[in-house]
Amino acid sequence: MPYEITLELARDGTPYGTVGERCGWLLRRLAHGVDEARAGRGQAARWPDPDDRFPEEEPDSELFAFRYRTRSALVGGGELRCCLRTIPLWVPGRDRPGRWRLTRRAFVEAWGAEGVGMRAVLTSAELARFVHALVDEADGCLGGPE
Repeated sequence: MPYEITLELARDGTPYGTVGERCGWLLRRLAHGVDEARAGRGQAARWPDPDDRFPEEEPDSELFAFRYRTRSALVGGGELRCCLRTIPLWVPGRDRPGRWRLTRRAFVEAWGAEGVGMRAVLTSAELARFVHALVDEADGCLGGPE
């Protein structure tokens, strides 16, 4: 299981930041948690759409936050974080009054050492693909899941 991995962020091929020392275990656990939530296990089952199902019970919570820390514990060099947000959407009705529909999305934000940021808004399926890709890449770099 990858444990001692660090993520090197790049934007359009240019190094962007370095984050997440020893974050492999957390990423693998999150990948499993998203899979379980999408399958409707636990509290996630109360969301009818699998794309709204995430492993956290709180509607607006943080799934992870990785920062770069130097040996002297100074923070710098970048940040990668993922927060859940509940978003109300108005669904107009054709033959009946409109209604509000709640959705949940993962907001993945990356900040480089220079303070420039990027954001992606993901469904649980997209977050699962993203986190599995990170874990699979780490496994590949380490020579396999063992």
